[in-house]
Amino acid sequence: MPAVSHRKPHTPIRTTAPALGASAALASLGLLSQTAAAAPAVPGPRPSVEEVRQQVDGLYRQAGAATQRYDAAKERTDAQRAAADAVMERVARNAQRLNEARRRLGSLAAARYRSGGLGGTATLLLADDPQAYFAQQHVLARLGGEERDALAGLATRQAAASRERAEAAERLAELSASQTELRRRKAEVQAKLSAARGLLARLTAEERARLAELERAEEARRRADTRREAARREAAAQRERRDPGTPAPTPSTRGARAVAFARAQLGKPYVWGATGPTSYDCSGLTQAAWRASGVDLPRTTWEQAEAGPRIATADLVPGDLVFFYDDISHVGLYIGGGRMIHAPRPGAYVREDSIHYQPMYGRVRPF
Repeated sequence: MPAVSHRKPHTPIRTTAPALGASAALASLGLLSQTAAAAPAVPGPRPSVEEVRQQVDGLYRQAGAATQRYDAAKERTDAQRAAADAVMERVARNAQRLNEARRRLGSLAAARYRSGGLGGTATLLLADDPQAYFAQQHVLARLGGEERDALAGLATRQAAASRERAEAAERLAELSASQTELRRRKAEVQAKLSAARGLLARLTAEERARLAELERAEEARRRADTRREAARREAAAQRERRDPGTPAPTPSTRGARAVAFARAQLGKPYVWGATGPTSYDCSGLTQAAWRASGVDLPRTTWEQAEAGPRIATADLVPGDLVFFYDDISHVGLYIGGGRMIHAPRPGAYVREDSIHYQPMYGRVRPF
């Protein structure tokens, strides 16, 4: 489940104390084992299937929100990696130019030395800090125009290389911080999903059958909501035909292309952090669908919720984005008739559902 402009070791405390003798340590262990035996842990009541389902749904929702945070961190990491790569390329180019400037200056110094016209100045010209020689007028006065140009070029290259190295260090530090955050966000998602799988794994066969029955009932409820929504919209359309007022919104060509793309993804698995083409998370699907229409949506649900004007439910047309939950952690693509295509959650597949799938946050038209 999981979205243009939003926006994130413990060291044990050591104490020192006199060492216990072997007999005292054994006595302490014996006392602890007796205490543990005298007070066995009492298991709590086994949760009902309905409670397990509620807990699992809650964990999937938390995983959806964590996935959006992971997606945002990954986007930052990818951008910073590209920036760091670009700076490192400039560092390499400047290093090559600096070496070429040094070779040129060295050739000039060697030629002047062989002709006897440079003397000890050759050593100065080939040192690490030629910029400092601009303060030494007696040296510069002895240089020809070509040598002065070569010396100035070398100083310029050295200054540029120093700046590029500093920027590269900064970019690499930013990348390292983003990679650390990315690993933390990944662990957060995995922990939520692992907890959900653990709850489901403890169900008996009978409880699994009951859970499947509850899910079928929920699907029937969503379909009934869809039928009611379609009937309401049809009644509104008939009233509009009898008494035309403000013209109803018409579907766009781009919206139709986005819907066609989403339909082609039906049945592909939800995978958190995925953007296609074989799997998707919720915002990855809507981003890919609108990209197929020539519109670049941002990556996360939070950003996508700002990608266009807000609209009323009655004004929805195919291609609109529908967002869910107070934390805006889920999004679907409206396809008409009160239904949407979305990537629901881990363990599920891209599918059609009612827009009343879960509490709705808002609706956006990104065109």
